Order: sequence, then structure tokens, then C-alpha cells
Amino acid sequence: MLLDTASLYFRAYFGVPDTVRAPDGTPVNAVRGLLDFIARLVQDHRPQALAACMDADWRPQWRVELIPSYKAHRVAEEIPDGPDEEETPDTLGPQVPVIEQVLDAIGLARLGAEGYEADDVIGTLATRAAGPVDVVTGDRDLFQLVDDERGVRVLYPVKGVGSLDTYDGAALRAKYGVDGAGYADLAVLRGDPSDGLPGVRGIGEKTAAKLLAQYGDLDGIRAAAADPVSRLTPAQRTKFKEAAAYLDVAPTVVRVARDISLPDVDLTLPRAPRDPALLEALSERWGLGGSLRRLLEALAG
Repeated sequence: MLLDTASLYFRAYFGVPDTVRAPDGTPVNAVRGLLDFIARLVQDHRPQALAACMDADWRPQWRVELIPSYKAHRVAEEIPDGPDEEETPDTLGPQVPVIEQVLDAIGLARLGAEGYEADDVIGTLATRAAGPVDVVTGDRDLFQLVDDERGVRVLYPVKGVGSLDTYDGAALRAKYGVDGAGYADLAVLRGDPSDGLPGVRGIGEKTAAKLLAQYGDLDGIRAAAADPVSRLTPAQRTKFKEAAAYLDVAPTVVRVARDISLPDVDLTLPRAPRDPALLEALSERWGLGGSLRRLLEALAG
């Protein structure tokens, strides 16, 4: 089980009231919400291994160099020699180090890679995995990893942190008209304003799926756009011609990396905390109460 951790703690932050606070009044709704979410996942799915995948760089420079608008609207502060600071709610940012400390004290594997997003860590681990993989994320970009043959599914939260939709190949085809391998091409064509990806003007999700069904993949569509006897309309040919520069680079930006270098970390679920004394101190300091207890009980069970 691979967790898109930032996606999940954002969900927890907005799904759990900010009246959930530490003894000193500091909001801990994202911390407690994430712990409850992981407890539920462990209890319901009983994974043999789990990794909390992190954004070491939420906006990698190599992606920005290809598409400068990539996540540009989310930049709170540009950092010359490191990852730009992402705009986050004032009361969420301080909770992230607490989440990291608690996960480490419990002994849950936490993985990131310099210059890469959590998506890339997930893509690499999913590709390396010998057995079935469940990717837990609220980010549709990771639908591209769905692979029935290898047993890779996406568990997608639809309401807070308590309800999940399961996406395998059949579910993807039913909703989007493509399988996992085609989803990245669909995302390139459709674009995504939340990630600063313009897409191809006038090509929405349904038209993109229809074109992919007709021509197989993005390369096939571009070949058809350049072929004067293909069935594309003159207007569509014009749109693809105008989008040529974007289409040359967008697949590299949208597709998750699958072969990055990662530290050798044991992903086995701990049955007992790695550092009980530190965990107890963190629990008291931040008032983690029942959320931490439920997670520890799920791990022990």
C-alpha cells in the first residue's frame, strides 16, 4: 500500500474540523485525521507493507523547465537554491513536521526523493513491486498507474477520509473511457488548471477519450492530425497544430517517473512502535489521543 501522503493530509485537514486541537490550542486536525485514515486503511485492507510517500520537491525544476506554468499559481515563495514554498493554509503547514515525527516514531516507512514528487516515488515503488499494489490518493494523475495485469489499483477518497472508490481497469474504462496506460495521454490532452497544464484548446475529457479510442494513443492522434486524409476535422487539426510545442513536452511532465533512485527501506508494517517513549511524548504534546490509539491497535491486530 502506497500513500500519497500530502494528498491525504490535505483531505484530512479539510475533512476534520479545526476545532480538533492540541492541549495548547494548536490545530492538529490534519495530524489526527491522517492517523485515523491510516488506521482505517490498515484495518480494512491489511497490507503486508506500507509506505508514506512524500513530496521532497512538490514542483521539480525539470518539470518547470518544460512547462513554466506547472503548479506556478501555488507558489507562495520562490526559493533560489531549493524547492519553492507551496501555498498552504496557515494552520496546515505547522502540522506537517508533526505528521513526519509521529510516522517515524511509529515506525511507518516514509519515503521521498530529492527533485521528485510523491507521485514519482509511488510510480517507482509500484513498478518495482512483485505483488499487488494499492495506491491511496486523492490525485487523479495516479490513475495512470492502474494495471490489472500487475494488480495495481487506486483507492480514491470521495468523502472525507472514510469512503473510498476503487479504480481498476474496468472502473477507469467505465468512467473515463481509457485504461491506466491511456490515462496519462488523456490528462495531457484535457489539461489540468490545478496543475497549470493548459491541455489542447477545445479538447475536453470526452473528446480526448474518443480520439484515444480511435487512434490508440497520443502519438497516433498527432500522426492523424498531420495526415490530410484522416478523419479529424479541420478545426481539430488546427488545434493540434497550435498545441504542438505543448504536446512535445507535456507527456514528460504528466507521466510519473518509474525508475528514480530510492533508499532501501523496510516497508513492513510495524506491530509495535519503533520509539515508544518519543511517541508517548508526541501524543501528550499534541493531544493525539484516540487517533493514535486506533492506529496502534490496527497495527497490532
